[in-house]
Amino acid sequence: MSLVGKKAPAFVAPAVVNGTEIVEDFSLDQFIGKNYVVFFFYSLDFSFVCPTELLAFQELLPEFQKRGCQIVGCSVDSKYSHFAWLNMPKNKGGIEGVKYPVVADLSKTIASNYGILAGDFSYTEDGLLDFQGDAQAFRGTFLIDKEGVVRHCVINDFPLGRNIHETLRMVDALIHNEKFGEVCPANWNEGMDAMKETAESVAGYLSTH
Repeated sequence: MSLVGKKAPAFVAPAVVNGTEIVEDFSLDQFIGKNYVVFFFYSLDFSFVCPTELLAFQELLPEFQKRGCQIVGCSVDSKYSHFAWLNMPKNKGGIEGVKYPVVADLSKTIASNYGILAGDFSYTEDGLLDFQGDAQAFRGTFLIDKEGVVRHCVINDFPLGRNIHETLRMVDALIHNEKFGEVCPANWNEGMDAMKETAESVAGYLSTH
């Protein structure tokens, strides 16, 4: 089931912050009432598509910060794997220079609670716990508002890298809606016309676009 419109599942887990510090009790609760949050999952450290995404988020980090939006990454790797990858040069396959927090979901409970774990735990006929599928997270992206409510999510399969500019556009749309009470039509970008939720406003918009 979609989490849109619901409270983002809470968690407390280790994370690497600023690429250099391991924080054992990281939580998104610290941002409630203060920041929007883009909480994104990627499949694994030291992989192929994933570093392009994490580095792309870092490249646009100043733009997200201008909007009061915190970026937080997460995968099922350990805090030590995160730390090593964050401190490995890019020319060797690392993501050195990424400064936003990266959460370690080694138990896979966070990915499971967000509905993006690519498999399920079950029991065998012998009563043994087993896992069917890939024990890692799909490429899930969750936009969480300042009240801790999920307002947008998109989930990609492993081979399909996400568009970070589209994520930024959704942050702009949420901010515009909250600020002006207008809804954002198809292909809307900041600075373009939006609409009130009235028949007259929609008709006026459609007649000029």
